[in-house]
Amino acid sequence: MQTTKQTVKKRIATLFFLFCLLFFCLGGRIFWVQFVRGAELSEKALQNRMRDIPVESKRGIIYDRNGNELAISVSADSIYAIPAEVLVAKKITSNEIAHKLAEVLEMDEQKLHDRITRRSSFEWIKRQVEPEKTKILRELDLPGIGFTEESRRYYPKGTLASHVLGISGIDNTGLEGIDFYYNDLIGGTKGRIIIEHDGGGRPIPEATHKFIAPVDGANLILTIDETIQYIVEREIDKVFQERQAKSASAIVMDTKTGEILAITSRPTFDPNSYSDYPVKNRRNFAINDAYEPGSTMKIVTAAMALEEKVVTPNRKYFCPGYIKVGKEDIGCTDRKAHGSQTFIEIVENSCNVGFVETGLDVGITTFFKYINDFGFGKLTGIDLPGEAEGILVNQKNAKQIDLATMSMGQANAVTAIQLLTAVAAVANDGVLMQPHLVKKVIDNEGKIIKTMEPKAIKKVISPEVSSQLRLILEGVVSNGTGKNAYVEGYRIAGKTGTAQKVSPTGGYMSNEYVASFIGFAPADNPQIACIVVVDAPQGYPYYGGWVAAPVFKEIVKDSLRYLEIPLYEDNNSEEKVAVDNRVVVPDVVNLPLTEASSIINNRGLQARVSGTGDIVWQQTPKPHTKVARSSEVIINLSPLNPSQNDTEVTIPDLEGKSMKEVAKILADLGLHLMPEGHGLAYEQSPEAGKIVSVGSSIKVKFQPIGE
Repeated sequence: MQTTKQTVKKRIATLFFLFCLLFFCLGGRIFWVQFVRGAELSEKALQNRMRDIPVESKRGIIYDRNGNELAISVSADSIYAIPAEVLVAKKITSNEIAHKLAEVLEMDEQKLHDRITRRSSFEWIKRQVEPEKTKILRELDLPGIGFTEESRRYYPKGTLASHVLGISGIDNTGLEGIDFYYNDLIGGTKGRIIIEHDGGGRPIPEATHKFIAPVDGANLILTIDETIQYIVEREIDKVFQERQAKSASAIVMDTKTGEILAITSRPTFDPNSYSDYPVKNRRNFAINDAYEPGSTMKIVTAAMALEEKVVTPNRKYFCPGYIKVGKEDIGCTDRKAHGSQTFIEIVENSCNVGFVETGLDVGITTFFKYINDFGFGKLTGIDLPGEAEGILVNQKNAKQIDLATMSMGQANAVTAIQLLTAVAAVANDGVLMQPHLVKKVIDNEGKIIKTMEPKAIKKVISPEVSSQLRLILEGVVSNGTGKNAYVEGYRIAGKTGTAQKVSPTGGYMSNEYVASFIGFAPADNPQIACIVVVDAPQGYPYYGGWVAAPVFKEIVKDSLRYLEIPLYEDNNSEEKVAVDNRVVVPDVVNLPLTEASSIINNRGLQARVSGTGDIVWQQTPKPHTKVARSSEVIINLSPLNPSQNDTEVTIPDLEGKSMKEVAKILADLGLHLMPEGHGLAYEQSPEAGKIVSVGSSIKVKFQPIGE
């Protein structure tokens, strides 16, 4: 009996011990779960209950300096899946959901099924889907499949300024260009939609439903002028295509502020569909690539020589066609002997011999001081990604032959933006300005957040030397190698450049050149500076004066007229009457009658209309001539000689030509232009080859490049 009681006691003790052990284990587990891992598990539980759907912010709008939209954000639906809801769907299986999605979205069904059944709380199916497809899927009302509005970048001008604007990715992030450089400003902040669900994946009506609104990005106002940008791209397109060049670029800068009014490179691309183009098309040759500048660099050599008083404008030189430096012979182009010249003439003739002598007189130490002061061998600080520093000869190892070749534009490599910035300093009384592309940052209500003020880097030469050199460079255009850059009615200064390209294996290539022209206008009061660089133009002549100077001429001519820079008044003309009594006749050919009359009247002239119609066909006096104030300008709306109307002419092919070119061609044939749109001609009626009578009207449709 006693044994039985002891056994019972032992069993009770054992059970009690086991109970205590179990109690302590459970208590320990509760402590572990509640206190040690409590925060972690609470977070996981919250994640299982919460559906966190991202809401993208809209990127800021990018405007040109006049408020024209260059890059905007447009709405697009993106489709996502909540796998937990897909898996518990009762009316339709996950396989059927994947099948319907794949059918509409044209995606792989198996991959879709794997994605919508993953062990995750949220999965993207497809981003930024076409409206027609999202409409179909909304009507299908598939369980676990949702839609959210996102924004995508849209560039309404197509290829215009594409290298400036850059590209944006599907995640609303800037990848290149201004969109990348200022991504933190214009990218905005994402928002979220948070909805609490139960264990079955169903939304809980009275539970947490939270919307965190996205913050849209700030807007940028660029220094770019859409009209000047279009002019530059039009002319670069022509030379790039006609000369079948490897690449080409051009930049127009405000000399006084460093603001970039236009910048472009070729080949180009459309940022709306950038993946359709080779990657190389997105390279901005104007800032990303360095090249040997050739004779355009002689402007810098001339500036330092004049500043250091090593030369005077009338210093005498003699050029036998070559010069010996150490053991090396350096010749002028085709070893042409220029004979006796002044310093002004060696600049006009781009004489290598004269510049080598000048550079040697300056000396290595002084030469490098000015090269550094002008900003070569370092970044200009332009607000675009990927700017190259250029390549300079190591000063410690530089010899006399290096100094000689650097003086005439060889040995060192520069970028187009570096060279333009330096030459703009010559035009700007010797003050070097930092180039920049953003003028203002504004919010969505138009309030200015930040203004980018012009930034002067340093004074590199004196105003007196600047004035001297401007006159000398004007002579290059009027008397020297830059005659093809001359613009009637304006004082143009500049310099040609033709440089052999460096071979990858060393030395120079015998059949490839870089043709360039750089200059500014008006020479007496510079407003804009421009550089044109054409890499490896095909055909002959390949010189900068023949390839790049005509491009510079057209860019500067149309830009100056667009900016309404007044024509040059020749104060030394013996036949000149008082400026107050004479005005320049505006060019109103091909303008609507009302606009033409208004322009003429605003100039202090009187318009007399002859003929019938809506478009000016011809005018007397001719455009850009000077007449007494209050003089009469006859604007003809039909051919001057009606008796010629029986004459027949063949209509030429006008496709690809600008409106001015078309107007001149048709006017020369005695035909009326009826324009529609703007840009380059792409359609005409009657079509090319048709025979019509003189005086007939030709309807021509124009569209901007890239449309």
